[in-house]
Amino acid sequence: MTYTRDSAETLALQALGWLASNDDLLPTFLASTGASENDLRSRAADPVFLGAVLDFLMMDDAWVIAFCDGVLLPYDRIMQARAALPGGDEVNWT
Repeated sequence: MTYTRDSAETLALQALGWLASNDDLLPTFLASTGASENDLRSRAADPVFLGAVLDFLMMDDAWVIAFCDGVLLPYDRIMQARAALPGGDEVNWT
């Protein structure tokens, strides 16, 4: 599947909702990104923030599996959606 920016944002919003409802993982996301719970609402339409949500999920295979299994998506869809959002085509190996 090829993601457009709109479809990538939709998947990222789905991931954000999943993350916000995950009482164990949400504090880790907030601590690692410096975002607040208010940011989850106020920045939900920001494609850069949505890209950060997908970047965060891709940090751990277990998180990818849990999200994708929860919404019935193939595991590679997060990476494909991330590529369609700002900064997704940039690879940083540092």
